[in-house]
Amino acid sequence: MTWEPVIGVEVHVELSTRSKMFCGCAVDFTSPPNTNVCPVCLGLPGALPVPNRRAIEHLMSIGLALGSEVSSRSVFHRKNYFYADLPKNYQISQYDVPVCRGGHLDITVDGETRRIGIERAHMEEDTGKSTHVGLGGRIHAASATLLDFNRSGVPLVEIVSRPDIHSASDARVFAQELRGLVLELGVSDARLEEGSLRFDANVSIRPAGSTGLGTKVEIKNMNSFRSLERAVDHEVSRQIGVAESGGELVQETRHWDEEAGVTHPMRTKEGSSDYRYFTEPDLVPMTFDDAWISSVAATLPELPAQRRSRYQEVGLDGRQAATLAESPPRIRQVFDEATGLGADPTAAFNWLSGEVVSHLRRAGLESEELHLGGAELFELVTIVEEGLVSATAAKEVLEGVLTGEGGPREVASSRDLIQVSDATRIGEVVDAVLTANPDAVAGYRDRGEEKVVGFLVGQVMRQTQGKADPRVVNELLREKLASQPGGTPATG
Repeated sequence: MTWEPVIGVEVHVELSTRSKMFCGCAVDFTSPPNTNVCPVCLGLPGALPVPNRRAIEHLMSIGLALGSEVSSRSVFHRKNYFYADLPKNYQISQYDVPVCRGGHLDITVDGETRRIGIERAHMEEDTGKSTHVGLGGRIHAASATLLDFNRSGVPLVEIVSRPDIHSASDARVFAQELRGLVLELGVSDARLEEGSLRFDANVSIRPAGSTGLGTKVEIKNMNSFRSLERAVDHEVSRQIGVAESGGELVQETRHWDEEAGVTHPMRTKEGSSDYRYFTEPDLVPMTFDDAWISSVAATLPELPAQRRSRYQEVGLDGRQAATLAESPPRIRQVFDEATGLGADPTAAFNWLSGEVVSHLRRAGLESEELHLGGAELFELVTIVEEGLVSATAAKEVLEGVLTGEGGPREVASSRDLIQVSDATRIGEVVDAVLTANPDAVAGYRDRGEEKVVGFLVGQVMRQTQGKADPRVVNELLREKLASQPGGTPATG
């Protein structure tokens, strides 16, 4: 039997706000443990939560960027479960009335665009941080667990995809695309290594061609895109093995072991009824009018997918557009300015992604320190197209521009890199080279040795110190080689 994986991804995004979701404690992970806490985020009796307006607006931004519907009314719920890093023994979250419903995120894999539906995006609060003391810092080998509640109550957005993903590689691309969107919005630093972006995967299998859903398994503890892809790939293979051996799959949560490359059972997967959701009695319903939603929508920047599409429209191919769309803002700004002035998009991209990026790396500079404007890049592309400098000499010209020697034409002149295009001057050198290399000339005229042309072009370029226009040199050489001495055309 052929099996089809069915995958959904849950992404948790820690928001970049100055204070926590329901209290005024600072969001600062550099502080000593348990110093950014108060009665509200510790869940002490009588403490009342107050929602963070900026966090709600960040959530609205994410929803609007995903094409979600922002509800006119939303409420918070209590999600009840007992764990050491949850001081209240419940989490303020959302259940059936989230802030954002629906939407989608398009991903491109191997040149094919696929639309992944979004089920919902809702607000909740983060838990504390557990540090397991013992061999390798893993819970199963820990001798003790330390709890830091500085993270408890930090605003957290959960984005839930629909089960529209059908391969581990697509799950990875989805997570990467979503991270790019979050970074562009500026609502989170989205650092996987620090836990400000985390994801779980829900995986099941079904016979290819069927529409039903199989038994869902949730995978946790994936802290990189590579881990996500490996974990999903392993889980799909494990489930197929169980199904084909006659075993029974169970709904459960499994832990991804990065070192071993396998998943291990953690607990039987809970259903919504196990969490005993009920409306948070200490928070009133939230309402969102059109004016508020519109004001948030007006702040949205150009998103990565929109930028890739725009770059393809101006003439870049898919790979080039994707590379430029992910480049630092300063690099994109120079490209936009240069092409706006009329520079060839492919040429501008090649200079920026090649020589310019290499220069920044060699010099140890950030892109914001780039000493190159769009007008200068346009001028560089233009003088190459005009034949004023050769492509090789243009690299030296660019180096001079980047180190502050002036504009491209000024540097080309001061470094004596202006290309000679005058046919009369070049013709004199060509005649001298043909006279000095009679064997090569005979090889071409008598035996049709095409490689001779390249050799002779090289000799002319050497005589002119690389300043002759190669196109003119090639044309004159072929013209003169096609004629017998005295001007009589050669015959075959």
